[in-house]
Amino acid sequence: MSLSSKLTLITACGASISIITYVHYKQQLDRAKLHEGVIKDVERQQRRKAENIYILQQQRELTKQLKGNDSQYKT
Repeated sequence: MSLSSKLTLITACGASISIITYVHYKQQLDRAKLHEGVIKDVERQQRRKAENIYILQQQRELTKQLKGNDSQYKT
């Protein structure tokens, strides 16, 4: 093999290895970002659920107060 063909082969192999390494690295980053998105969604759902429960409790207390006020006015 001539020197130029050896250099071409080495360059092609190096480029291929570099591309494959980059693609695998990028794939791992993308998977990690997707997983973070899922975790954030679960946290957001839990936060909304807690907020909804808090609002529901406030509404129940207000309802009790209003019913108590209604009974005072009826007597």
